[in-house]
Amino acid sequence: MSEGEHDKGHGEQDDVRAALDWLAAAYPLPILFCGFSFGAATGLRAVCEDQRVVGLIGLGTPVGVEGRVYTYQFLKDCMRPKLFVSGSRDQYGPPASLRKVAELAPEPKEVVIVEGGDHFFEGHLAEMQSAIQAWVGKYFKTGRQAEAS
Repeated sequence: MSEGEHDKGHGEQDDVRAALDWLAAAYPLPILFCGFSFGAATGLRAVCEDQRVVGLIGLGTPVGVEGRVYTYQFLKDCMRPKLFVSGSRDQYGPPASLRKVAELAPEPKEVVIVEGGDHFFEGHLAEMQSAIQAWVGKYFKTGRQAEAS
């Protein structure tokens, strides 16, 4: 029921930055960003250079949707840990296309493909959540950022 207007990702990036500012002021802790679909595409771009963000997660990261092409060249400068999780049947981010996006990014990075999952991980939410938990456990410890391996 938002009264806002779609801004092709530009204003939405400002929204993400405003949310980061609020989080940082209200909870002065390291931030893990997680975005889904269009939220991943715009959010990853918005947070990649923000030093308050210690890790980035893209769920169902779109590569091509109904004539729209998403570009991720900005990832080449993103040094923090990154996780991309997608379904093997994701119609907006096929695994091969998502792997090409991830290739743009420096380490540390991981791509997890949930077998049988679609764009919304329908029937496969537990596998998606397990991938996130394993990644967080690998790179982050309670109260501090772990060293990236």
